[in-house]
Amino acid sequence: MSDLLALVGRLLLASLMLAGTVQKISDPTGAGALLALANLPAGLLWPAGIFTTIAGVGIALGLYTRPLALAAAAYCIVTSCFHILMDDPWQMTIAFKNWTIAGGYLMLAAHGPGRFALHPTA
Repeated sequence: MSDLLALVGRLLLASLMLAGTVQKISDPTGAGALLALANLPAGLLWPAGIFTTIAGVGIALGLYTRPLALAAAAYCIVTSCFHILMDDPWQMTIAFKNWTIAGGYLMLAAHGPGRFALHPTA
């Protein structure tokens, strides 16, 4: 049962990364606006989109799961900084959600992808 739960958890966490990719490609204005608030170039959306694609696919398939999960946790913590807008409760909720998701990625890094993975030991 734990391998099945690991698979479902991996797929759910991967879906978040892949949904982020779709959002950045289909409507980059929202993420671009958050980057602009931090005085960062909108061009950073492209490396972020590439990372979320690689992390999402790798985690879903169970390839290099532990290092990708660590990188995804760091990504969630870093990107949460863009959502720390004290006057906007919705953005603060997103920041807190990112910390919580980082915890899920850290659990995945600690315990691995489970048996139902293309590379179950990584």
